[in-house]
Amino acid sequence: MLASINPLGERARNTRWGRTVSWYLAGSLAGGVAVGAAAGGLGAALRLVAAPSALVVGLAALGAAAVGLALDLHLGGLPVPTVRRQVNEDWLARYRGWVYGSGFGFQLGLGVVTIVTTSTVYLALALAVLAGSVPAGILIGATFGLVRAAPILAMARADNPARVRAVLRRAHDTARPAKALALGCLVILTAASLAAVLL
Repeated sequence: MLASINPLGERARNTRWGRTVSWYLAGSLAGGVAVGAAAGGLGAALRLVAAPSALVVGLAALGAAAVGLALDLHLGGLPVPTVRRQVNEDWLARYRGWVYGSGFGFQLGLGVVTIVTTSTVYLALALAVLAGSVPAGILIGATFGLVRAAPILAMARADNPARVRAVLRRAHDTARPAKALALGCLVILTAASLAAVLL
């Protein structure tokens, strides 16, 4: 998205970057809320059928975090499951900024309809299910959607080719530290889940 929606490109398409990004953020929030509500609703239904104890929920969270960590570390050679699909960049030339902004954002906010590079996407959904309620699922999904969309704000001052390249270079340079941060969060979540189960 950084290369597709930036002030320079939006100006060339006779669209205001701020307006497109507002729709993009709203779309990602809406996508996160939708998937979070669905996951929370599924969890609520499962709780009615199975009525799991806190220990079972804790073990499931521990299992989900551990599997996510193993996938992100490529243990056993297993990759993170994904679809081979990105948003349709033809929309940029075909539609108005609010359409592709909200459409791209919604798809990214759903998390699983475009390429998934980290298991934390699936873990967020698993935790929304384990939360066992629609409101909790919405909160988790909304947080996911906003965090997923936030990197676009790095383009706020990229109004010429040199600045666009500089932001893209920084994004490339921070990819490894970001992956390490995601792995660190998975380790912490796994440890916290284990501690919750044991205590």
